[in-house]
Amino acid sequence: MEAVLITIAVLASLGLTAAFILYFVSQKFKVYEDPKIGEVEEVLPGANCGGCGFAGCHAMAEALAKADDISGLVCPVGGSAVMSQVATILGKSVAESAPKVAVVRCAGCTVGESANRQKTLDYDGAKSCAIASTHFAGDTACSYGCLGLGDCVKVCQFNAIKVNEATGLAEVDEAKCVACGACAKACPKQIIEIRYKGRVVKDVARRVWVSCVNKDKGAVAMKACKASCIGCGKCAKVCKFEAITVENNVAHIDMEKCKACGLCMNECPKNAIVATFPAPPKPAPKPAAVEATGTAIPKPAEQPKPVEVPVQADKQQ
Repeated sequence: MEAVLITIAVLASLGLTAAFILYFVSQKFKVYEDPKIGEVEEVLPGANCGGCGFAGCHAMAEALAKADDISGLVCPVGGSAVMSQVATILGKSVAESAPKVAVVRCAGCTVGESANRQKTLDYDGAKSCAIASTHFAGDTACSYGCLGLGDCVKVCQFNAIKVNEATGLAEVDEAKCVACGACAKACPKQIIEIRYKGRVVKDVARRVWVSCVNKDKGAVAMKACKASCIGCGKCAKVCKFEAITVENNVAHIDMEKCKACGLCMNECPKNAIVATFPAPPKPAPKPAAVEATGTAIPKPAEQPKPVEVPVQADKQQ
């Protein structure tokens, strides 16, 4: 009986000692976490897409809770609605962010008789844009265009992008896209860009972009693709808002400056500028000048230029 009591006493003392040590260690090395981090994480969508620039929603919540100014932190999936909830929890203000969407800057259809880009070879390797781009420039004469092997499709968690079999190009479903940027990062050709959706007019988000990234000179780009930008600069000249620049032989529209007027669409000789709305009507030609009598003033007839007859020197007799 005495041996049992001793055993119990020893075990109890060991347990108490271990509990004291564990308590001391936990207090010594404990990490305090702001309870607001959990509250913020609950309102975040939980997509863990990385579109915000952080590894996941928990890391985003930590950054939001610790930041003095959260105006530069945006959840692309949740948008302004979620960020408003976060601001309420943290007692901070946040500017409303305009919604964005991914756009594919390539109109080089590779399928059918109406293809803008003709196939120059048949690729029979791994169905991956990243792998294919390490082996060759592309299966068409344009080395900048969409490869159509679907790396962007594989990384999209929202089923918002697919490769259209009728064109061979990637296409974005605006209704599903959350502008997380995963597709843009996965594209080795860097033809996917995150842009503002644009102001909504009659249920249509108006935006304009140059659907080409070919940096070759005009003649070379034109031979490679019928819909390529040739860097002529006509779009930049007609833009009233200085939103278009031509650099490295290709035009680009600044989404911060663009007002989606559509004038540049009419000026592009290659139809490389596309939009979510029809092009505006072209301005009517100016009427001819009219005299006070109401009759049009005819243009003066061009006088024929005098023909110079060479005078030959008299031959010597």
